[in-house]
Amino acid sequence: MTWDWAMITILVLIIISGIFSLLGAIGLHRFPDVYTRLHAATKTTTFGSIFLAIAVIVYSIFRITEVGPENDGAFITLAAHTFIALLAILITNPTGAHAIARAARKTGIAPEQAVIDEYEEVD
Repeated sequence: MTWDWAMITILVLIIISGIFSLLGAIGLHRFPDVYTRLHAATKTTTFGSIFLAIAVIVYSIFRITEVGPENDGAFITLAAHTFIALLAILITNPTGAHAIARAARKTGIAPEQAVIDEYEEVD
């Protein structure tokens, strides 16, 4: 892979990540209740983080093949740390969103415009 193709790939991944982040900000602003806002925030930040981490890993892999043996350890470390951070985001983001949504529901915040609410208590 030449430097031009690597840069184009990295740039496309960063643009996709930015688009997801922008959509998350728009969703936080426009959605009506805590549940839909939480959904917009967690989905888009998770996908935005995935694409940004892939861009960093692609950059690291390309640099490992380009530089000499004196500097390849730094790029291996960069790729490994990015992968570990990505795994942490993939585990904690949905778990945190679930905890926040469950706490909101237990405090009595009902979803707006819900057709079926299985957690609504029967009188």
